[in-house]
Parts: sequence; C-alpha cells; structure tokens
Amino acid sequence: MSGIFGLIGSVVGAAGQMAAGQAAQRSAELNAFNTETDKVRSQTEARQRHNDRLEQYRSNLSANIAAFSAAGRDISDRSVQAFLEKQKEIASDDTRRSDFMGAAEAARLQQQAAAARVEGRAKRQAATIGAFTTLANGISNFGKAGGSASSSGPPLTGPHG
Repeated sequence: MSGIFGLIGSVVGAAGQMAAGQAAQRSAELNAFNTETDKVRSQTEARQRHNDRLEQYRSNLSANIAAFSAAGRDISDRSVQAFLEKQKEIASDDTRRSDFMGAAEAARLQQQAAAARVEGRAKRQAATIGAFTTLANGISNFGKAGGSASSSGPPLTGPHG
C-alpha cells in the first residue's frame, strides 16, 4: 500500500513543480512588462528633456536678440552672429547628448526585459524537468515496491491451495 502512496506523492509533487514553474514564468513576464513600461516612460522623459532644451534655447535666443538690440548692437554684426551661433551649437550638442542617453537607457531597459523573459522560460523549463524526474522516480519506486496496491499481503491461492 505504501507504494501507491509514494506514487500519488510523486504525482502531487510533480504537479506542484509544474505550477511553480508556471508561476515563475508569469512573474518574469510581469517583470518584463513593468520594465518595458519603464522604457516607455524613460523615452517620454527623454523627448521632454529634448523639447525643454529647445524651448530654453528659443527663449534665450529671443532674450539675447532683445538685449543686443537694446544695447544698440546690430544683430547682423559678426560678433553677435558668432555668439548666437555658439549658443545654437551648445543647444544642439545638449539635445544630441540627451537623446543619446535616452536611447541608451531605453536599450538597457529593453535588454533587461528580454533577460527577465529568458529567465522565466528557463525557470519553467527547469521546473518541468524536475517534475518529470519526480514522476519518473515515483513510477520507478512504485515498480520496485511491487507495482500494485494489492501486493502488500501474501499471494492468494485457490481452494486447493
């Protein structure tokens, strides 16, 4: 009788391992989804930083032109044009740098999401292998113990026996 209980225990254990593997994969998928959500948020923030810097440049350009005009400087003067061009170059470099950092962060987060998915699949696969191993061991042990529930007593004999 103990053989059948061992087999039942193996089946229950295998089912538990399969459920744990599925739960681990679902958890990994949720982590990947959250990471991808962070990626979208990060990209939005990078675009906003880009737009903010361009708006700051435009505001500064207007203020600088007004200041030069108020000082009686001709904005077509070479030194004024050089100053304004340098400000444009700085703003352009700032936005390029910010865009690059945003893209690098997005790539990092995408890689992190992919790694979470791979890890989840690996945990599920490991749980599946463990479940089959548990089941195979239970079947093997059941066979070694006699292989049936009625094998716990002496063999039954007929009326002439």
